[in-house]
Amino acid sequence: MPNRAGKFKKNLSGEAEYRSFVPSPLPPNPPLELDDETVRLLVKANKQLALLEGLAARIPNVNLFVSMYVRKEALMSSQIEGTQATLEDVFDPQLDENVNRDVADVLNYVKATEFAIGRLKRLPLCNRLIREAHAVLMEGVRGQEKGPGEFRHSQNWIGGHGSALKNAHYIPPAPEDMVEAMSDLEKYINNNNDDDGMDALIRAALIHYQFETIHPFLDGNGRIGRLLITLFLMVSGLLTTPALYISYFLKKNRIEYYDRMTEVRNKGSYEQWVKFFLQAVYESAEDATDAIDKLTVLHDKNAAIAEGMGRGSKTAMRVFAYLEENPIIEIRKAAAALGVTFNAASDAVRRLTEAGVLVQATGVNRNRTFAYDAYLEILRNGT
Repeated sequence: MPNRAGKFKKNLSGEAEYRSFVPSPLPPNPPLELDDETVRLLVKANKQLALLEGLAARIPNVNLFVSMYVRKEALMSSQIEGTQATLEDVFDPQLDENVNRDVADVLNYVKATEFAIGRLKRLPLCNRLIREAHAVLMEGVRGQEKGPGEFRHSQNWIGGHGSALKNAHYIPPAPEDMVEAMSDLEKYINNNNDDDGMDALIRAALIHYQFETIHPFLDGNGRIGRLLITLFLMVSGLLTTPALYISYFLKKNRIEYYDRMTEVRNKGSYEQWVKFFLQAVYESAEDATDAIDKLTVLHDKNAAIAEGMGRGSKTAMRVFAYLEENPIIEIRKAAAALGVTFNAASDAVRRLTEAGVLVQATGVNRNRTFAYDAYLEILRNGT
C-alpha cells in the first residue's frame, strides 16, 4: 500500500546496501482530514497564541522579556539534544571567563535566533537564510567540523550512541534526494497560495515535520528545525516577537515527539502529528502567557521597592533595571555597565538584598554574585 508521506529507497548494493527515506512534497496528498478534535485544538491554539501576542505587545519592555525567552527557548531546545546546561549557567556574570561547551551551544542558539530574525527583514524564509542561521549556530562549538552553513554532501542517520547505517533508527534522504526535498520545502514555505485553505499553524506543523525528516545538515538539525517554527509563525503574522518557546512542551514529551514523526514516515498519518503539534503550541503559549503575568506583577512590586528607597533610589532603580536583563550580577561588572562607582552599586545591591529583592548566590567577599531569585524561579519552569 503506498504511503503518502514518501517511500524508502535502496542505495548501494551487497553488504553496503541501505534504505533511505524520500519524503513526498508538501502538502500531503490526499489532503489532511481534520476531525472535530483537530478543529477544536486548532481554535484553542490560535486563541492562546493571539492572547500571548496581545499580552506581549502591552508589557512595558517587550524586548527585555523576549531576550529572556529566547535564552530559555535556546536552553530547552539544546537540552532536547542532550546539552547539560542550566538557566544559571546561561546568566552567569563570569560567563566570558568560564564558558563551557554546553553553555556555548545555548549561547550560539540565542545568536542564531537573533541573526535569523534580523535576516527576515531582507530575505524571505528561504534555504539561504536557513543555511546562514546554521553557520551561526555551529560557529566554534561541537559539530563545527560538520559543514556549518552547508547542506550535507554525505549520508547521515539517526540512532543511539555508536549506531551505524546498518542499525540506524532512521535514515534521511540521500544527498541528491535531500537537495530536491529542501527545494520543494522552500517552495512550500513561501507559497502564499491560500487555495488549500490551510491554517498557518497546521502548515507550521507540516514544515517542522518535513525539515526534521529531510535532516539536511550533519549536525544541529533539531535546533534549526525548532527555530524554523518560530520564524514561520513570525512570517505568517501570528507572532511579532519570538515569545513562544515550543521546546518547553517538546522537551517534556520528547519520546512522543520523535515517535509521532516516525509514525508519519511509516504510515503517512500526518493527522496524529498535527494534533500533537497543536497541543504543543497551545500549552507553550499558555505557559508563556502565565509567565508574562507573573513577571509583570513581580516587576511592579520590586520597582516600587527600589523607587521608595529615598536617597540612592536613583541608583537602586538603575541596578533593578540592569537586574531584569542580567538576573545574576557581580557588583564590579554591574557598576562598570551602569557607569556608576563601585560603592554606589554596592550600596544599591546591599539595600535590594535587605529588601529581599536579591539574594547572595556565591562568594564571601571577593567575586560575590547576587541573584534575582524570584525572577529566575519564573523563568526556570520546565528547564
